[in-house]
Amino acid sequence: MDYTLLNNGVKIPMLGLGTYRIGRTDDDVYNAIRTALDMGYRHIDTATLYENEAPIGKAIRESGIPREDIFVTTKLWGDDVLKNEIPQAFDQSMQLLDIGYVDLYLVHWPVKGKLVSTWREMEKIYASDKAKAIGLSNHLQHHLEEILDEANVLPAVNQVEMHPYVVLNDLVDFCEENAIVCEAWSPLGSSKVPLLEEKILREIGDKYGKSPAQVVLRWNIERGVVAIPKSSNKERQAANLDIFDFKLTPEDVQLINSLDKNYRTGIHPDEIGF
Repeated sequence: MDYTLLNNGVKIPMLGLGTYRIGRTDDDVYNAIRTALDMGYRHIDTATLYENEAPIGKAIRESGIPREDIFVTTKLWGDDVLKNEIPQAFDQSMQLLDIGYVDLYLVHWPVKGKLVSTWREMEKIYASDKAKAIGLSNHLQHHLEEILDEANVLPAVNQVEMHPYVVLNDLVDFCEENAIVCEAWSPLGSSKVPLLEEKILREIGDKYGKSPAQVVLRWNIERGVVAIPKSSNKERQAANLDIFDFKLTPEDVQLINSLDKNYRTGIHPDEIGF
């Protein structure tokens, strides 16, 4: 596993496990997390919205792995921002996870008119030391600029939908210039689009004996972007983890960048209904 450092010195694994709709039942979620942890995953990403914090926390507690060796992210949902219940939402996540602290707490989506006030509450949570780092999710450059103008604590991470159909080089560059680590959700696209059927990805993968999915995940790593692919399947979890024994060339990266269509599988951050 490769790691990078956040702007406050916290170490984050470059590959994690996304958990949105990872199982139909709590047992499904628990088993998927235990399987991932047993094979070497040390970065688990969840959120209030996912309604799976409790089984994830249980899997972490029962894994036998020291708590400090597992990086855990959860997120603040917009409804709790609108209700002015940010501390209560965080406390609820802490109770459900029951793992002592979270390594990263993110604002899940930008809420219009409340970017700065929300960040002030996040800074208070960070000061409590119950979240080792704080950051943002689904925030574009103009959202970041508004927050950065007023922030006392810099966001450590910005997690956004990012894959070869939505490359977001300008956002990655802006985040790098401001010491913010970019993190990709849905890094392999989704069933809505045939990303992994692209000829370019197959041809690059053939050079290294890797699948198109492994090529795309490695592309994220080469760009300094943390990736959190989702899978409850043991074989796919193992394949997604097997990306640290090869490197792409700059030419490979450029070819993959050329697939950019500015096409999101999820909602545009400026169109979220908060």
